[in-house]
Amino acid sequence: MTVGSDRGAEAGGAGSGAVLDERTLNRTLVRRQLLDARVDRPVADAVEYLVGLHAQIPPGPYFALWARLVGFVPEVLSELVAQRAMVRIALMRSTIHLVTADDCMRLRSAVQPVLDRDLLSNSAHGRAAKTMDLAKLADAGRRLLDEQPRSPGELGKRLQEQWPEVKPETLAYAVRNLVGLVQIPPRGLWGGSGQPVHATAEHWLGRSAPDRADVPSLVLRYLAAFGPASVADVQAWCGLTKLAEVVERLRPRLVAYRDAHGRELFDVPDGVIADPDTPAPPRFLPEYDNVFLSHADRARIIPGGLSFAQSAKKYGFFLSARGGVARGMLLLDGYLGGTWRIERDAKLDAFTVFVEPFETVSRRDLAAVEAEGDALLAFYAPQAGSRRTEVAAARA
Repeated sequence: MTVGSDRGAEAGGAGSGAVLDERTLNRTLVRRQLLDARVDRPVADAVEYLVGLHAQIPPGPYFALWARLVGFVPEVLSELVAQRAMVRIALMRSTIHLVTADDCMRLRSAVQPVLDRDLLSNSAHGRAAKTMDLAKLADAGRRLLDEQPRSPGELGKRLQEQWPEVKPETLAYAVRNLVGLVQIPPRGLWGGSGQPVHATAEHWLGRSAPDRADVPSLVLRYLAAFGPASVADVQAWCGLTKLAEVVERLRPRLVAYRDAHGRELFDVPDGVIADPDTPAPPRFLPEYDNVFLSHADRARIIPGGLSFAQSAKKYGFFLSARGGVARGMLLLDGYLGGTWRIERDAKLDAFTVFVEPFETVSRRDLAAVEAEGDALLAFYAPQAGSRRTEVAAARA
């Protein structure tokens, strides 16, 4: 039996065990990631539903929300960051995410083992970290940051007064992983800039960490936003390991499917399974949107299941290309289908979004891409003297 309609299933019910083909998984992921149609939803509610937004590149969350929400106004998110209702902190996969203040401490507690492992296995810092009294270092870093926010460079230099034999970069990185540090404004504001400056999450938010980590809730939230998914998928998203035991304990509360390869996929009972024929309009997403990063098997969102590095090698693109004031990934027919970058001619105050699809784009899709590109520029540069969208021919 293959599921191909918009519906959910009851835990352990008749829908359990159905086979979901790749296109059904694609359309379901697009639907749950709010990418098939923009929704009218408060910013904080959307960020919590998505379990945070990848924010390694500071403007990323703004583009991610513009692609998902009706009438998204970047200044609204900026104000939430300025008011400490949103924070940027290392979380899933030890990468920077933008999350609500309510989520910050509970998510950090749940993924703390990921940060611990990253520190000790890090090629640049792990060897030194293994020789140190990490609890003492964490306390020293916390005291310095609670005195005043500091950049990693400043923090490292101050800590080196106590650990002169350790590089300042290692000391700062260790505290970042051990304590839980937020990057404070102006970094992360729309149109803002500046190097990272850290404060402890507890001091910045005036909140304490929960008494214990709630990993089962983390898994359930992931499944709601990214499922159905395998145990390996959950682990790829968050960086935690040995989650099979957690999922097994949750099994009575879950629905189980199979993919076309026979792998078991888990889901929340009210998770909608989208019709594979559901249209998927083009979407301009940031460089590292979590929709591309959150499954061990990426075939449901990247053709061939490739990683970003493999895709770049195959299609000849590089996200670090010079000259763009903003850049990202293009979703075409529900899959990673190209890249985009915005460039400005300062003399003319003219903005152009250059779109480079991986494959030839049909006439109908081309019109949709151009319309979405025009909307992107209206969002990004509303006061521009002129704006245009230029779609390149697909590479041979």
